[in-house]
Amino acid sequence: MDFVLKNIITISLILFAVIDIIGSIPVILDIKSKVGHIYSFRTTIVAGIIMICFLFLGESMLQLIGLDVASFALAGSIVIFIIGLEMILGISLMKPDEHSSKSSSIVPIAFPLIAGAGTLTTLLSLKSEFPTEDIIMGIIINSIIVYIVLKLVPFLERILGKGGLAVLRRIFGIILLAMAIKLFKSNLIL
Repeated sequence: MDFVLKNIITISLILFAVIDIIGSIPVILDIKSKVGHIYSFRTTIVAGIIMICFLFLGESMLQLIGLDVASFALAGSIVIFIIGLEMILGISLMKPDEHSSKSSSIVPIAFPLIAGAGTLTTLLSLKSEFPTEDIIMGIIINSIIVYIVLKLVPFLERILGKGGLAVLRRIFGIILLAMAIKLFKSNLIL
């Protein structure tokens, strides 16, 4: 395999911003208070498997329904743009499922919080621009970051405080907006 470090860094930063595990800390803390315990390793593995499977099968699923990757990437860039706006404006357009099981942290955290619509859309958007092996490395790097953050959630909350979390969320929101515009421009066919 021929990995390109610049690509891996770019992909990792894009996925890090879309997954927004730091910005999700308040949501994760709320889920933890409801379920009692977050299974960090299991949650991370499930999210990683979902992302890698979608990376390989997502395009086939699109072809099955008559869509191309460029169209999906354009739609994905709009979704990423909206996620960025949510982060900057402090609003939430998509509400988490209130009927999720209290016995496991897999469903609300691994999917849809980590490997949600924005992340899956981003993966197909990235696939139209970068080699698959670089994207897999980006997924692995982000899975490691997700695992570490899940393990350190209570500590991070004390260190960053509400103000620090709000600042980080807005910074990554601006980065997402810029990335969404870039993805839109690169996949737009005139």
